[in-house]
Amino acid sequence: MRNTLYYGDNLTILRDHIADASVDLIYLDPPFNSARSYNVLFKHEGGDAAEAQVKAFDDTWHWGQDAERTYHELVTKGLPPVADMIGAMRQFVGDNQMMAYLVMMAARLAELHRVLKPTGSLYLHCDPTASHYLKVVLDTIFSPVNFQSEIIWKRTTAHSGARRYAPVHDVILFYSKSREFTWRDIRLEYDEAYLDKYYKYDDGDGRLHWRDNLCAAGTRKGRSGLPWRGIDPTDKGMHWKYTIDKLDELDAEGRIYWPPKGGMPQYKRYRDELKGKAISDLWDDVDRINPVGAERLGYPTQKPVALLERIVSASSNPGDVVLDPFCGCGTTIAAAQKLGRHWIGIDITNLAITLQKYRLQDTYNL
Repeated sequence: MRNTLYYGDNLTILRDHIADASVDLIYLDPPFNSARSYNVLFKHEGGDAAEAQVKAFDDTWHWGQDAERTYHELVTKGLPPVADMIGAMRQFVGDNQMMAYLVMMAARLAELHRVLKPTGSLYLHCDPTASHYLKVVLDTIFSPVNFQSEIIWKRTTAHSGARRYAPVHDVILFYSKSREFTWRDIRLEYDEAYLDKYYKYDDGDGRLHWRDNLCAAGTRKGRSGLPWRGIDPTDKGMHWKYTIDKLDELDAEGRIYWPPKGGMPQYKRYRDELKGKAISDLWDDVDRINPVGAERLGYPTQKPVALLERIVSASSNPGDVVLDPFCGCGTTIAAAQKLGRHWIGIDITNLAITLQKYRLQDTYNL
């Protein structure tokens, strides 16, 4: 089903309600095993926290009957690689909170893999406490060849740490289901100061450009290593970035700059042809939610909508189905709705579902 909120355990809902290969993009921000209880923060008009708080969820996992039951199901009914992985992990991690968390996650990630289309992708938001374990689980279920990126999101500014470096980032693990997955090359605007600094040359035609190297380090035996216009790149321990034929073509188009006093020619990269700045795997340009900003809903662990808009824009197309199985206050589905995607949200707390309904009604009149 599309544009649907499900209230309950996402493992049960995935198995009973979500069909195989029916989802284009999955984002999940599960509890991080931080051993904390989170409250929704109600504030007085003056901004002070109210005495009455409502507990949103417990981010605490214990090895008990539920964990043992799920573990037994994984090792007896799961695919052999998953059974072997979770069995080996229990041997060296032990029966503790972390292992209970990993068993819970492994069962759900196996179901999420099932419901994902072959062209689909999954983004798992976590923190350094468990990201290395979760990557092993994801490698087993999705295959290491389908690991695409480890994204580092700088979620806050530096603050003092007790005898350690201050923790300021989260980890987002990006996997595809296959080698052929949806990818839309979204770009960022360049900073004007950067453009003014580098794209400042004008040959008289009014078009500003940057002069880039035509050679790269290392010699080559093929056509990119041949002399051109009296210049032998091999003598300099380099090779041409383009074939000789392509160099002739670029020169005929006036795209090569020849220094008036000799020297290596350079390639003209024109400012008006820039596609925008490629996004790296270090995201330090998406700010955390302002504590008193209009976007803040008072829900613990709420992520900025700009973060989800980037993920949804890059890894899905309009009309695709986006699933968030731990959807909390509904930032993923709000971003999906805004960007013209269908969505499915699941959460185990009535408070979260109620908040999502109000958010969708208030923002989109749904």
